[in-house]
Amino acid sequence: MKETYKPNLMAERLESLKAGIVSAVSFCLVFILASIFNQFLLKEYFLELYSDSIITLNLQWLISAGIAGFSGFLFGATYRYIIREDDNPHLKEGGVLAFGLVRGLAQVDIGLDFSSSIFPLIVLASETIVGFAVAAFSLDSAIKFGWVKAFKESRE
Repeated sequence: MKETYKPNLMAERLESLKAGIVSAVSFCLVFILASIFNQFLLKEYFLELYSDSIITLNLQWLISAGIAGFSGFLFGATYRYIIREDDNPHLKEGGVLAFGLVRGLAQVDIGLDFSSSIFPLIVLASETIVGFAVAAFSLDSAIKFGWVKAFKESRE
C-alpha cells in the first residue's frame, strides 16, 4: 500500500496552498478594482454588460468574485509548479497567457450571446490577463521574499 503521509509531500502541499492564497487574494483585488472601474467609467458606454450596480453587492457579483478567487487560487497553485526554480520568462508568460486566455476567451464566448459590441468583451478578456499577470507578479514577489518556497523537483 502506498504511503499517503510523507513530510516532503505535505510541505509541498502547504507551499502550494500558500501560493494559491497569495494568488487568489491578488487576483480578487484586481477583480474588485476592475469592477469598480467598469462600474464608474465603462457602464455609461456599455449598458448591456454593466446593468447591475456593484455597490449593492448583488448575488451575481458575489458569485463572480468567488469564481475569480477560485481561478486565482488554481492559478497560484499551478503557477508554482510551472515556474519551479527556473528563471525562464517564457514559462512565466506562457502560464499567465494560458490561464488568462482560457478564462478571457470563455467570457468573450458567453458575452457574444448577450452583446452586439465586441469592445467590452475585449476589455473583460484583457482584465483577466492583467489579473493573472498581477497574480504572477505577486507570487514571484512572495517567492523572492521567502513567504512561499519555489517548487523543487524531486526525483524519487
